[in-house]
This record gives sequence, C-alpha cells and structure tokens, in this order.
Amino acid sequence: MTEKTIDLDQHRGMAAQKATDLRRLLADVEANEKALRLRQDELEAQLVASPAANWPEAAEKARYLLNLFAASLAAHDPRRQKLIAAVLDDFERLARE
Repeated sequence: MTEKTIDLDQHRGMAAQKATDLRRLLADVEANEKALRLRQDELEAQLVASPAANWPEAAEKARYLLNLFAASLAAHDPRRQKLIAAVLDDFERLARE
C-alpha cells in the first residue's frame, strides 16, 4: 500500500472534470445558502424577541426589512429604489442628530 494519494480528477476528461467542479461548487453554494438562512432566522428571532428600546434600534429593524425588500423583485422599480435609499438616508441623518 502506498502513502501517496492519487488525484483521480487528472485521470478524467475535461468534460468530466468540469462537471465535477460544477457539482462541488453547487454543493458549496447550497451549504452557504443554508448557513445564511440559519443565521438570518437567528437574527430575525432576536429582532422579534423584544421591542426596540429607542429610535435607533427601531431604525435598525426597519433598515433590515427595507434591505430585504430591496433585494426582492418588487423593489426593482426605480421609484421604489429611490424611496428606499431616501428612507435609509433619513435613518442615518436622524441617528446622528
């Protein structure tokens, strides 16, 4: 028995190597998406757990929701994008005051 490992990818054709690389990449993306969903669920549970103690905390919750909406298809309307940007700017400005 040998201690040296054999890279089986080198013994396949280019199409098979590309298909293997794509499967591995897809598996990584799916794992990352699952981890992101879990973290997002944890964050949302914390945001719902208690009411905001002040306006900046309330603005953070609203900012999170606006960013979720901004990533949706419904928010691709340029007018909605401008409105979202204006509200986020308002939050920043008011938080500094």
